[in-house]
Amino acid sequence: MNIDIQTIRKLAHLARLEFDETKEQEMLQDLNKILDWMDKLRELDTSAVEPLTHMSEEVNVLREDVAFNAISHEEGLRNAPKKDSDYFRVPKVLD
Repeated sequence: MNIDIQTIRKLAHLARLEFDETKEQEMLQDLNKILDWMDKLRELDTSAVEPLTHMSEEVNVLREDVAFNAISHEEGLRNAPKKDSDYFRVPKVLD
């Protein structure tokens, strides 16, 4: 499969890209190289290859997510620059 200059222009329009003539030619050559490479990959016999679902053999290595309070309410307010009883005071954002 080969791409022509009209296809490049249509793709550029859809992607909201602008190319000058030299860049159009570079894109044309690059996309044709990519498509040639994909054609070479299609020639490989992959019938005995298992499909990949993950790129590595590792299973979830993350810790269990357990919710807990690390600091108390009072400790959280202790370093607040401004506080009002049990709440943080912040600058007004909306009129």
